[in-house]
Amino acid sequence: MLSGNTAGLKPAQLKMLERLGQRRLGPNQTISPELARSLAALSREIGRQLGLIIDRAGQVELVLVGDHRSIMIPALGQSRVSGARLRGLRCLHTNLSGDGLTPDDFMDMLLLRLDLMSVLEVDVQGLPGKLHSAHLKAFAPGAWSPTSVAWEVLPPRQLSRQPDGLRELITSLESEFSRLRPIRAVDQGKDRAILVSVSRASRRQAAESMAELVELASSAGVLTLATVIQRRDKINPRFILGRGKLGEIMLQALQLNANLLIFDQELNPSQVRSVTDHTEMRVIDRTQLILDIFARRALSREGKLQIEMAQLKYLMPRLGARDDALSRLTGGIGGRGPGETRLEIDRRRIRDRLAKLTAELQAVSQERYRRRERRRKKKIPVLSLVGYTNAGKSTLLNALTGSNILVEDKLFATLDPTSRRLRFPEEMEVIITDTVGFIRHLPAELLQAFKATLEELGEADVLIHLVDISNPRFAEQIKVVEELLRELKLAELPRLTVFNKIDEVLDQDWLKAQAAGYDAIMVSALNPETFPPLLAQARRAVLKVRQ
Repeated sequence: MLSGNTAGLKPAQLKMLERLGQRRLGPNQTISPELARSLAALSREIGRQLGLIIDRAGQVELVLVGDHRSIMIPALGQSRVSGARLRGLRCLHTNLSGDGLTPDDFMDMLLLRLDLMSVLEVDVQGLPGKLHSAHLKAFAPGAWSPTSVAWEVLPPRQLSRQPDGLRELITSLESEFSRLRPIRAVDQGKDRAILVSVSRASRRQAAESMAELVELASSAGVLTLATVIQRRDKINPRFILGRGKLGEIMLQALQLNANLLIFDQELNPSQVRSVTDHTEMRVIDRTQLILDIFARRALSREGKLQIEMAQLKYLMPRLGARDDALSRLTGGIGGRGPGETRLEIDRRRIRDRLAKLTAELQAVSQERYRRRERRRKKKIPVLSLVGYTNAGKSTLLNALTGSNILVEDKLFATLDPTSRRLRFPEEMEVIITDTVGFIRHLPAELLQAFKATLEELGEADVLIHLVDISNPRFAEQIKVVEELLRELKLAELPRLTVFNKIDEVLDQDWLKAQAAGYDAIMVSALNPETFPPLLAQARRAVLKVRQ
């Protein structure tokens, strides 16, 4: 197979290139003298670098044609790219300037997990010179650092003095990667991810954001193997992070047996494609991770409709980056000529499905409106619990009403809105509702899809803003919730701030100072003895609104 810059080549030269692709080497040969002479002579004749992608059996899989200074390796197959395995392919290319291995060669070897990278010098007469080679290095867990060199450069060799044992070298290298990889017998069947954050934020803000991404990954059932934070003044528009840092991440992925990259920032379709092509790992961003969590947790028909709508809206602009097969044309009766492309058909189907989902959610919204209308006629006050995800809203609702709503120490453990009756000690009855938790940078698609659910908040007499005071990021979480309430035009509703999980705070003086600063009520959802101040304040707030 031929790939690269073949424009302007003569038919005879193209035939010679095709013959190169039919060559076969011994499994222990880096290159044979005969192949080296043919490759060097043709490279000098056309004035372009030539490369070969060779498998472990010695078969030439791909012939590459570059320009005078470099070659471009296209996306390779997905075989053998998982786990602590090298790809099973090596690259050998010519160099017309007499130089050896370049930084681009090392990066290509690292990003593509190549067995070996070799460069053949070509002199001005078109004769082969020295052979330069390098391979990746294996590091013990914890031994890797950003200053480590990820590869080992072998001494340059004359063609007549190539060492034997190429197959043994590659086999031992791959065995070393497997031996040094951490053993995780309990992780079978789980995605193993490296989490990546690239931003202009301060180091503290980046660390806090990464801590939340780790929690999200855990909620999605993903095992976090490593976290990488890169602060950049200018975001790389293609890879979002630097190519060198991407190479470091790939070495970590090889060492740790990772199969997934999760970015804290939202990626556009071209960035997903670029990173995927260069790492050949699955790549998702924070929004996609949250959507996946919601899809796992939605139980009601309404919740499933909302999640499907959010996922389709997220997918729509990314269809073009999915697969080259989408460019195939269709035809048939009524569609002669070009017809619709596969991409256009997929987009039309998504638009049709979105229209149907919108109609179904409108019907759900009407049903919710009728239920709220019945409440208004009965003049039953409504309290709505709002707060950052995992603040303990469901636990508090269970404790106050004797319910049995699912409770887990995970982000977005419950999604479906829940309403229960609550009787105050003074014989006053209210409806208390729980809705989906908020989070920093809540995806716009989710916010729109959950609009019908969040309308419940607008009918509340009083909002109870529950805060996890044991979380070191509680102040930032309060700001996020307040900003989202403003975005939902709910900021004017009466609101009680309630600090939850006070039993997990050791410094009681600090706790009291924070409660005074935020004018907050202190409770522990696990301790009903802390509820009377909350119930009393909520009753007074409801009576004030109803006057």
